Amino acid sequence: MGNEYKVLRITQMSRISDEGGIEHYYRHRIKTKGGIVLDVNVERKDFTPELTAPILQKEAQNADKIKAL
Repeated sequence: MGNEYKVLRITQMSRISDEGGIEHYYRHRIKTKGGIVLDVNVERKDFTPELTAPILQKEAQNADKIKAL
């Protein structure tokens, strides 16, 4: 199974967490096979090729399924 998406951009982001500290995450802008462009946030701890790829794959597939409704 090939990629269901293409990564257009990755931006490192920061925000104040609910616990009061600062959390870092990465915002991936992807384009699905169906042509949908969406942003997917990935936590810093998951920012590795092995952990990020399945997250992006799932979001791309879900977006294309919703578009097909």
